[in-house]
Amino acid sequence: MSAIFGETLSFGQRNGPDIQLKVTGDEFYAIHETLDGYTAVNDSDRGQFCYATVTNGSFVSSGVPVTAPAPAGIARHLREALGVSHRRFEARRARSQPRRTSPVAHSAALSFGPSNGLLEGRRLSNGQVRGLTILVEFQDVQTTVTKADIDEMLNGANYTRNGNFCSAREYFRTVSTGKLDYSNDVVGPFRLAHDRSHYLTTLLVQEALDLAVASGVDLARYDSRREGILDALNILYAGQTQYDGDLWPHNSTIDLRYGSISTNLYLLTSAGRNASELSIGTFCHENGHLLCRFPDMYDYGDANREGDGVKSAGIGTYCLMGSGNHLNSGRTPSPVCAYLRDLAGWCDNEVELNGSSDPRDIEHGAYNTVYKFKTDAPNEYFIVENRCKLGLDQHLPASGLAVYHCDTNGSNEFQDGLGSRHYQCRLLQADGHDDLEHNVNQGDGTDLFGNVSGTALSHDTRPSTRLWSGADSGLVIGEIGVPDNKMRFRTGEGAPSGAVHVENTTPMAIPDNNPDGVRSKISVAAGGMLKRLQASVDISHTYIGDLVVELVGPGGAVATLHKRSGGNTDNLVASYDSATSSALAAFVGKPVQGDWVLNVRDLEGQDVGRIERWGMDLQVDGAAAAVVRGEAAPDMRIPDDSPAGVISTITLAQAGSVRSIKVALDITHTYIGDLRIELVSPTGRSTVLHGQLGDGQDNLKTTFDSATPLSPLSGMAGQPIPGNWTLRVADLAPADQGTLNQWSVEIVPA
Repeated sequence: MSAIFGETLSFGQRNGPDIQLKVTGDEFYAIHETLDGYTAVNDSDRGQFCYATVTNGSFVSSGVPVTAPAPAGIARHLREALGVSHRRFEARRARSQPRRTSPVAHSAALSFGPSNGLLEGRRLSNGQVRGLTILVEFQDVQTTVTKADIDEMLNGANYTRNGNFCSAREYFRTVSTGKLDYSNDVVGPFRLAHDRSHYLTTLLVQEALDLAVASGVDLARYDSRREGILDALNILYAGQTQYDGDLWPHNSTIDLRYGSISTNLYLLTSAGRNASELSIGTFCHENGHLLCRFPDMYDYGDANREGDGVKSAGIGTYCLMGSGNHLNSGRTPSPVCAYLRDLAGWCDNEVELNGSSDPRDIEHGAYNTVYKFKTDAPNEYFIVENRCKLGLDQHLPASGLAVYHCDTNGSNEFQDGLGSRHYQCRLLQADGHDDLEHNVNQGDGTDLFGNVSGTALSHDTRPSTRLWSGADSGLVIGEIGVPDNKMRFRTGEGAPSGAVHVENTTPMAIPDNNPDGVRSKISVAAGGMLKRLQASVDISHTYIGDLVVELVGPGGAVATLHKRSGGNTDNLVASYDSATSSALAAFVGKPVQGDWVLNVRDLEGQDVGRIERWGMDLQVDGAAAAVVRGEAAPDMRIPDDSPAGVISTITLAQAGSVRSIKVALDITHTYIGDLRIELVSPTGRSTVLHGQLGDGQDNLKTTFDSATPLSPLSGMAGQPIPGNWTLRVADLAPADQGTLNQWSVEIVPA
């Protein structure tokens, strides 16, 4: 599948000019919005995109074109009911499947460990594979893109046109270290029988292939295994990509037969309006499905692919099969991540990270090598990869060491963020914010590890290296070098603890005569309490007497390092130590985990400067803090089929804020799939612990732990402890009944 993540794209209209819409979704379900946020639908009767309304949970055209002012009373950002979007998704997916029963059919859209982490079906990830690519035009839309242009993009040995990193053939040869040599014969262009709008609801694949065969194309040339099956069929249509209907770029199966050759998988995408629009990203992503049976590494819960309502960005831009095919406008797609390369059989060298604490060097672009830490579960393990901004990684949002939590029985598409239904490959984001899991972005500058002294990852850090069950995996990573072609790191319990070095080397301009100044952030993943802090700053400025420099800790405490001293002296290069600075001493005894911010303000005009770099050396005491605990045994009957449910409260008096939290539940019920359970903090922040999962299972006796990967309690970190902690339990369906027996909350203060 080819997903779009809030991009602004152009769309043709049968009875109107091309328009721009913002799109989120894939070929099975997508939301189209105007640039000012109104939901739009393609009105086939009018031949135009019109403002949407919602009737009985479904989008309906208002009949008013989006080129006109929005009708009164229509709200922005409309959405269909969850059940409606799910039915639309399933209907579209069913239409994309072949009529015959096939193991490929069900897995074309979803994977949940069907074939050792890969999609089921015929796989061609090794050897020489020749594909057939057909270029087609519509009656009303032609292209200046020539067969030679497409041939160069797909097969060129030194292809860099339009800023592309390489051709599609060279991309696969690079990331497979020569194991997959995938070339294409290009034929056409052929003129289809209808205008472009006709093919929004009529798949053009058979018509295009009929035209190619009629022109003399011998399909037997594209059967590398002599199995009577066409290896790879790619169809590129004229004009700009249409992220709508059957023209949305996609791969699927089609069951056709020409003599002794049957079709299997195909790709449909656009060739663009002219050669300047050619890019390899979508072609490589879709052929990752078609040839290698790679699954998508992103999730659309809100589009309701699986009906779970859980939405995430998956692995984001850090893999071709996430959103990495869009990097550099598709011209420099992200490499296939080490997890999928390993599954494809492209990694000859496996470096086992268990059992040794010696420092290791890991090279960027060594695509035939995988660094793996194994656990007691054969399907669950960790992979480490150098993802510095070099080569195919040059357009990543971050640079450094990537750590993946892998489980071949998981699925980035079909996941609920739970221990039982979770990612098959999760990037442990160094800043601990889990932005990918919460769909905040597709990746940011603090996702990867680099320049860390001491322990960067363990069972007690955030993110942690715990298993999906919450148990300790045993993996400890520390002593990580600066991002470079070769990065050094250490694994095992031998990694030094208690000392943490962190640094921000991104230059930031200081706005002149601005009381807000500039804020530079460092995220500390290590847990523990601060024993000593040494901070260093390197600020270039032509009059340091203009500057106020402050350090803000994770809890909001502020230490002033420099306050308008030094007069007309150039540059501020200085070090500060909590052992000698009373301002920094205020941080001692407080938690180190979280965001540290250097705030630099220039309070006079004329002279200017910038933050060059700054860093901290932290001495950390990992001793556990005292636990705050409360419990209640309400023995309350849960009213059947009542959204109001029951409410139970635990009152805590301990001062401070939450570092970690556990909630234990004991509920008797004959159908736990009816239940919605929510925890509310004293400030009113709420999180859903259980959202109608488990179907007909009896009783819910479990513990939720914020330290568990993707725990629903992770958002409670930093919340004030004192006050009323409230549990809400509602039964949202009739017939089955139950009782809230008892529950407890256990908090480790920050």
